[in-house]
Amino acid sequence: MLWIKSLHIVLVASWFAGLFYLPRIFVNLAMETDPAATARLLLMARKLFRFMTFIAVPALACGLWLWLVAGIGAGQGWLHAKLTIVVLLIAYHAYCGRLLHTFQRGENRRSDKWYRMFNELPVLGLLGATLLVVIKPF
Repeated sequence: MLWIKSLHIVLVASWFAGLFYLPRIFVNLAMETDPAATARLLLMARKLFRFMTFIAVPALACGLWLWLVAGIGAGQGWLHAKLTIVVLLIAYHAYCGRLLHTFQRGENRRSDKWYRMFNELPVLGLLGATLLVVIKPF
């Protein structure tokens, strides 16, 4: 079980690296006017989104294994709250994919300031999930 837990932590940290960095690329894309720089940033964003999606799947699978097979947190309120945060983070991930498609089509209408604020949301998710797992308040 400790191997799965360790793998889960590493995979979640890797997924979060993408959740933190992709919106930063969006900030730069929203400010960029040079077509060559835009193309380079879009390539980076596509590769990062593909990688973070690839990493999210085993991260979630390990988490499900810890819950459903190992029984960690089963029937406890803190786990239900954490699962809610995980679902919100998955929705954030999917929305990042939608935003990427908007940039690829050249249809972005949001400002770099909006993307800077949007970039902070996964920090709140990470903080909430970590506090729930470590403190187990309920």
